[in-house]
Amino acid sequence: MLNDQELSALLIDAESDRVERKASIANRDRILQAICAFANDLPDHRQPGVVFVGVRDDGTCANLAITDELLRTLAAMRSDGNILPFPTMTVQKRVLAGCEVAVIEVEPSFTPPVRYEGRIWIRVGPRRAIATAEEERRLTEKRRAGDLPFDRHVVTGACLNDLNLLVFESMYLPSAVPADVLEANNRSTIQQLTSLHFLAPDGTPNVAALLVFGKDPVAWIPGAYVQFVRFEGMEITDPIRHQKEISGPLPEMLRVLDEVLDANISVAIDVRGGSTDTKRPDYPHVALQQLARNAVLHRDYQTSHAPARIYWFSDRVELHSPGGPYGQVNADNFGQPGVTDYRNPLLAEAMKVLGFVQRFGLGIPLSRRELEKNGNPPLELVAGPSSVLATLRRAT
Repeated sequence: MLNDQELSALLIDAESDRVERKASIANRDRILQAICAFANDLPDHRQPGVVFVGVRDDGTCANLAITDELLRTLAAMRSDGNILPFPTMTVQKRVLAGCEVAVIEVEPSFTPPVRYEGRIWIRVGPRRAIATAEEERRLTEKRRAGDLPFDRHVVTGACLNDLNLLVFESMYLPSAVPADVLEANNRSTIQQLTSLHFLAPDGTPNVAALLVFGKDPVAWIPGAYVQFVRFEGMEITDPIRHQKEISGPLPEMLRVLDEVLDANISVAIDVRGGSTDTKRPDYPHVALQQLARNAVLHRDYQTSHAPARIYWFSDRVELHSPGGPYGQVNADNFGQPGVTDYRNPLLAEAMKVLGFVQRFGLGIPLSRRELEKNGNPPLELVAGPSSVLATLRRAT
């Protein structure tokens, strides 16, 4: 919400295309057209447009009584069914330069084009107009950009300094781009990050960039870590033997995660078949590793701030991943061979480039195979609407 200083500056700015001034609500259509135009944000300001009610075109006070009824009337314009999709807006009474005004702040829509009574209104300089076919195309492209997977959404406030460029330059880039291409292109680091889809055109890092190369991913994506807890018994209420929060840029986090899993696997002598020299772990490392990486890759970073969790009990290991099945994957076909989809496709690409994924869709089948070879009970999978639970039972 804009403060009084920002609103006062807009109120007197005759050149701004983010402002509409109305002396009254007598011409309701004009106000609704302005709301529609600001929601479309064709100039791509990415800032609210403002309708001032109670001031004349020259910014002087119209001495309109700003009553509760007037404010309710303006607020009702949002959802009366004439502007679709519904705009995001606030209505409030403010006193600016000694004048009482009603202020309507309209946020740019994430799903343009927005229509008022079927027409797409836009701002062209200081005036309103109906969008041409070309302008409608531009608005549609903006919507498609907004429909990008969450891991390609820019993170407002983040900048290049929030990335560990050494990780990108020394680990990622040589694996992602052939050496002769790198030498021939002679691009800057910013250009390389942009071409690999980690930066927006304005240089802002996206979610995947901060997950893979971020100096402190959790500062930007609160759930971007793995919580490991080992319990003494079989219940979550039993004493905790060891716990660790595993975070950092993706290569470091997955390396530490592998170490933690290895450190907790117990190896016993297998006496089956008369042999006493075959060592058999209680859990195969590959199965744990694949399922843990799946939890990091496929989890929902957008709507959940919970971490991926690994709970290690005396009889089983539970891996909890925030976010249910995605895309063509559902509760009925979850875990079936060949059925896969990607909530975070850029993160998936990064994990493959860095060598943490050898082939997509292999994690669950490989885990099942390794559990069977090791003598563990079958893998148990429960796919709920907002989480996935994988349970590995200890080999006996």
